[in-house]
Amino acid sequence: MTRFVLDASVALAWLLDDPVPAYAMNVKRSLGKTRPIVPPLWTLEVANTLAVGERRGNLTSDQVVRAMSLIEQLLGETIETIASAVTFRQLLSTARSFRLTAYDAVYLEVARSEGVPLATLDRALRAAAPRVGVGLFS
Repeated sequence: MTRFVLDASVALAWLLDDPVPAYAMNVKRSLGKTRPIVPPLWTLEVANTLAVGERRGNLTSDQVVRAMSLIEQLLGETIETIASAVTFRQLLSTARSFRLTAYDAVYLEVARSEGVPLATLDRALRAAAPRVGVGLFS
C-alpha cells in the first residue's frame, strides 16, 4: 500500500471548506488504496483549528463534534501516526531555509526521512518539497 504524509491542511479542508478543493477530494478518495502517515503534531493542529473555529463562532458545537468523530474514525482505521527522528536542528534549518513554520517543517522532514510524497494545500510546503527531493502526492 502506498504511503504518504498527510498535512493537516488537507484534512482540515475536508472538514471546513465548502466547496472542498479538488486536490483535497482526490486525496480523500485515495484512502483505502493509500496509507496516510502523520506526525503526532497533526492531531494537535487539527484539534486546535476546531477549538479556535468554535471559539470564534465560525463552527458550531455540532460541527466540531462531527469533525471530531470523522478524525477519530480516520485515526482508528486509516491514518497512521508515526514518531519520526527529526531533530530540533533539522526542523529549525528547514524552517529557516524555506521560510516555513516549524510545524510545516515537520511535515516536510517526515516526508523526506520516510521517502514518501507529501499531500498538502500549503503553497510554501508545495514549493519547498521538490527542492528537498520530496514528491507531492497526486
